[in-house]
Amino acid sequence: MFQRVCLVHYHEIGLKGHNRASFEVRLLKNLELLLKGLPLVTLKRISGRICLYIKEGASYEAACDIADRAAGVPGVVRVSCGYKCPRDLDAFFEAAVCAVHDAGGFESFKVQARRNHTDFPIESMEINRLVGGHLCEVFPDKKVKMKDPDLNVAVEVVQSAAYVYARSIPGVGGLPVGSSGRVMCLLSSGIDSPVALWRLARRGASCVAVHFSGRPQTSSASEFLVRDIAQVLDRTGCISRVYIVPFGDCQREIAALVPPELRVIMYRRLMFKVAEALARKEKAKALVTGESLGQVASQTLDNIFATDEAVSLPVFRPLIGTDKQEIIREAQSLGTFDISSQDAPDCCTLFMPRNPETHAKLRFVLEAEAQLPLEEWVPALAAAAELCDYSSRR
Repeated sequence: MFQRVCLVHYHEIGLKGHNRASFEVRLLKNLELLLKGLPLVTLKRISGRICLYIKEGASYEAACDIADRAAGVPGVVRVSCGYKCPRDLDAFFEAAVCAVHDAGGFESFKVQARRNHTDFPIESMEINRLVGGHLCEVFPDKKVKMKDPDLNVAVEVVQSAAYVYARSIPGVGGLPVGSSGRVMCLLSSGIDSPVALWRLARRGASCVAVHFSGRPQTSSASEFLVRDIAQVLDRTGCISRVYIVPFGDCQREIAALVPPELRVIMYRRLMFKVAEALARKEKAKALVTGESLGQVASQTLDNIFATDEAVSLPVFRPLIGTDKQEIIREAQSLGTFDISSQDAPDCCTLFMPRNPETHAKLRFVLEAEAQLPLEEWVPALAAAAELCDYSSRR
């Protein structure tokens, strides 16, 4: 019997020039870490793919589980379950039949062969014809369909072996986490910020998160939800660590000293300053938020401008032009929506004014902020941050 394999396909990485190998190695190591504990023998780069060699005796269901896990890893565009076999036509025939049986029900199919090395004497078109003819004999009730078939049977011939597969599932694409530097993400227990973090991770950023809790003025319920969200993100290696900052006492002081309409902006400016301090510690090069333009009072252009002025690091807002329904659909796909939908008091709902300013003037913001002992608060809050590490930190 042939050895079961999963072939990991990527696209954007393959377009890289001299740096391509470093992206491939990064993706391989991410997969190696995230698939730990599954029945794998080894992972290896082969001819523009990463091959996951599955342990002998593992079932097709186990291979599907590995493929499903791998498909969620940023950088992976597609994962195929199949077999490694010798470079021999009879082996192609037998492996193709096995792959088709594994793929389940279908009515039409086509064969797509790719010969990566010309030292194999039979050309790709001829392999298509021969393997397709054999499958027609084995499955006489199935039709060959060259456009939009139910099943694509692939035969990839490389230098020392061939890989035959029929079941493929789409991946999330993007770049491998850790290939684009490090960012500091403001992570609430709400719907938006986990999606923003995920989008940066999918572009290759290593994401460190900071959550501002209303504790001790509120319960720590939001912290438990954030940890649950981080567990979901950690399944695909998208989060490396979370800082939890008890923020409630400072909010109470701000509420006592600042005009009510400016409280939200003051909260946000202080959060940004603390996040920037933690970002410097982590050597992160940008802040990330889940803000969407005009969604709430703090997310108008004037208020975003007044908030960004508090820090010198760039602030990324990957959801800025996205509406709420789009964000909800993405959170549902990501697996964080049900967690974020749970009610929990946090710093975002603490000491909220009845009529927050929607078009703040920076001059008035700075005048109000001058009353606050930020030079004491920022380092104290950063030092008080509680830390939790996740798998991609390794």
